Amino acid sequence: MTDSFLNSLFDLTGQVAVVTGGTGVLGGAMARGLARAGAKVAVLGRRRAAANAVVTQIEAAGGTALAAPADVLDRASLESARDAVIRAWGRLDILVNAAGGNVPEATVDPADSFFDVPADAFRSALDLNLTGTLLPSQVFGAEMAAHGSGSIVNISSMAAHRALTRVVAYSAAKAAVENFTRWLAVELAQKVGAGLRVNAIAPGFFIGEQNRRLLLNKDGSLTARGGTIIAHTPAGRFGEPDDLLGALLYLAGPASRFVTGTVLIVDGGVNAFSGI
Repeated sequence: MTDSFLNSLFDLTGQVAVVTGGTGVLGGAMARGLARAGAKVAVLGRRRAAANAVVTQIEAAGGTALAAPADVLDRASLESARDAVIRAWGRLDILVNAAGGNVPEATVDPADSFFDVPADAFRSALDLNLTGTLLPSQVFGAEMAAHGSGSIVNISSMAAHRALTRVVAYSAAKAAVENFTRWLAVELAQKVGAGLRVNAIAPGFFIGEQNRRLLLNKDGSLTARGGTIIAHTPAGRFGEPDDLLGALLYLAGPASRFVTGTVLIVDGGVNAFSGI
């Protein structure tokens, strides 16, 4: 009986999930994890071939998925993806806003000056991370609001909590995502009901497509920046994509039915460590 109860808290059987950025390293892991928990998963990304590859992985493991190519900054493509999900499965229960990332031109490297950061590049980072969370929340969230239940999980970053050198625009954008998460949680709880929740996960340092060359040398050894990060991570390692799945399944499913407007940090202790 106990096992059945515990399993029910994290069982997503019959649920339908959409993962934006589902073709990335972290987004792909989250899409696969949701499918392993029983959800039917729509994989959203700009590249159809990459989305199909994640779908193939899910189906090979016995799960159910479909590729729904879309650009998170293009409402029309998001609406087309939503319509495809509804045609296939008739409902929508979970939205994971995993699309985002840094814009190289909006970083301040050691030889650069903040005063020279192009405003257009800064705005691009804000658009990718903040507007790229806003638009899917509107398009897919409206579907969940129509039946009064669901879970939106935004992906933030440790950069929203600590002042990290270089990533000025990315940090500001992710801080905005967290504020938006809290605002939307209150808005939907008051106007739709407690059944529609909004939370976020703030990952620490994980190796992805964008930051690999900054953190690891070609031989797999740590760069200077990578070494600094590990020195300030009490767990002593970078995160692995599957390290996010426990937090995701908790926030996406019934185990967190009275949790909304919160940010769950998954960082190996970085935020707790003073460096001393």
